[in-house]
Amino acid sequence: MLPIYETDKYLAPYANILANRRRKTIARLEDIKTTCGPLDEFATAYKYYGMHHEGGHWTLREWAPGATEIYVIGDFTGWKEDARYKMSRLEFGNWEIEIPDDIVRHGDKFKMSVHWNGGQGERIPAYIGRVVQNEETKVFDAVAWDFKPFKWTDKDFKVGREPRLIYEAHVGMSGEKEGVATYDDFRKNVLPHVVEMGYNTLQLMAIQEHPYYGSFGYHVSSFFAASSRFGTPEDLKKLINEAHKHGIAVIMDIVHSHAVKNENEGISRLDGSTDLYFHYGDRGNHPAWDSRCFDYGKLETLRFLLSNCRWWLDEYHFDGFRFDGVTSMLYLDHGLGKDFTCYADYFRANEDEDAISYLMMANKLIHDVRPDAVTIAEEMSGYPGIAGPLEACGVGFDMRLSMGIPDYWIKLIKEVPDEKWPVGKIFYELQLHRPEEKVVNYAESHDQALVGDKTIIFRLIDKEMYTSMNLESQNMAVDRGMALHKMIRLVTLFTATGGYLTFMGNEFGHPEWIDFPREGNGWSYKYARRQWNLMKADYLRYHFLSDFEREMLKVFKDLPEPSYPYRYYDYDPTQVLAFGRGDYLVVFNFSPSTSYTNYGIPVPAGRYSIVLSTDEGRFGGFDRNDMYFVFYTQKNGDQNMLNLYLPSRSAMILKRKDIVHIR
Repeated sequence: MLPIYETDKYLAPYANILANRRRKTIARLEDIKTTCGPLDEFATAYKYYGMHHEGGHWTLREWAPGATEIYVIGDFTGWKEDARYKMSRLEFGNWEIEIPDDIVRHGDKFKMSVHWNGGQGERIPAYIGRVVQNEETKVFDAVAWDFKPFKWTDKDFKVGREPRLIYEAHVGMSGEKEGVATYDDFRKNVLPHVVEMGYNTLQLMAIQEHPYYGSFGYHVSSFFAASSRFGTPEDLKKLINEAHKHGIAVIMDIVHSHAVKNENEGISRLDGSTDLYFHYGDRGNHPAWDSRCFDYGKLETLRFLLSNCRWWLDEYHFDGFRFDGVTSMLYLDHGLGKDFTCYADYFRANEDEDAISYLMMANKLIHDVRPDAVTIAEEMSGYPGIAGPLEACGVGFDMRLSMGIPDYWIKLIKEVPDEKWPVGKIFYELQLHRPEEKVVNYAESHDQALVGDKTIIFRLIDKEMYTSMNLESQNMAVDRGMALHKMIRLVTLFTATGGYLTFMGNEFGHPEWIDFPREGNGWSYKYARRQWNLMKADYLRYHFLSDFEREMLKVFKDLPEPSYPYRYYDYDPTQVLAFGRGDYLVVFNFSPSTSYTNYGIPVPAGRYSIVLSTDEGRFGGFDRNDMYFVFYTQKNGDQNMLNLYLPSRSAMILKRKDIVHIR
């Protein structure tokens, strides 16, 4: 396999940097193998650390080299230190205790009371698999949880290699009632919708436990604990098992870019030291996120994070990960306030080589343990090789989130009049990625739905959504918004090569922003939920959008694999864009006011039939196309021209049946 600096000529000046990056990672892997064993064994520290029920007793082990004494406290001690439950110090900074299971039972709460030179504090074990929050005091406690073998029925499930059609979801806010929905709620009420819509991947947010609900799960405290807000570990396993039964892969947002600063709930200053898993001094604090920054050069940090990857694969049968905050990991300055306008910007002595090596090791481990697993990088700088193979000096992710696409759509909607939308630039922006990488296209994710931002449908229709989404209303803003919502999603999907993502509710144009309960809104859950009733109501227009997305995904799944979009035609003055994908032709007329008759487009010779149109009445359109009409190409010199009727502000997908043309 050729290295990426040979397939991308602009990387040639940086060949030594890229090659050295790979050599350093290989050398680190050899060091780990020599001192700790193979990578897949090194990444099973969760079997040693944490709380385990073993043969009539519980064993708790913790790595806390800075501690001088550690006591286990809980209901069984009156939450006071008791010499009978004092942990023993082992070598290499490890601590251990065995407690009979007639003293501590499954479900009992406990903590560690950790002493260090000059201080003491209550702490939760770093590798603990279960924590719960007291509803009244908001205090988190560790839980003695007996992880008995779960009855999985998914042994034959394999993740397909077809493009990922990803449904991004937050379990807690997935319910319609004001409150926190559960894993069971999601399994019973939302998963059937995901199946019916045709997505093949479920991406779950906020699974790792986090103290502040409104952080969307991105300030993690307990890395091995599935959030107890939504139910038990077994409930989460039931959800994943059920998804696999329907052929849906389940990946999770994993946060290894930073950790919450909280000391009583998290792993910060667990043994009194500020740099147990983190960098020392200012470098250990994230300047923008008010959180702690991991030191990826430390062996125990690598063991902790790599074991965390394997834990979620082994114990919960997750099918891969979307790594959050990768840009922040790559650069010593976290990429803050930087414009990456040329290749030199990526290689300016600003790379965190230890973090890059960690990401390479994590991708190797994940794919060694689960060859069919999916890894996606949330990376916004466009770092070369982030989604390139390890063997080619890449970082090893399967795909990168194309984070520039939603930014481009927002900029277009906000700043450019409809009649000036540049179709050539649209196609270019949606196709913008490095030759070695696959990307996940998306028009919007949860980021655009948060308070302070707006979803696409809200940007297009705004306050008219509150009064004019019923079928009886006639409103130009609604007509425009409905049409563009469908067109934007269609062009974003059909230009995708790695995957396509929709955030829960955006497929039907959810009208409200997301605002988690906080002091500023009176701790209300009104905007931390999804109003599914709007999509289900036949007297409203919302279902037209989800109906279209369902049929759009159905056509996309019929594409041959692999297939890539090929531009046939674009002309900004008329705002017409046409490109092919397999046997399908996708044609857009973005003009807000002009429809075209007999518009000639050069395409492969053949007979074309319309299979889907954004303008169909069943999707809230005006039925201006004859869906049964068959189009034949006609010779025009050396070209085969297809003459089409293109209604304004609409798009359609045609399928080529055979090679027949009229002379």
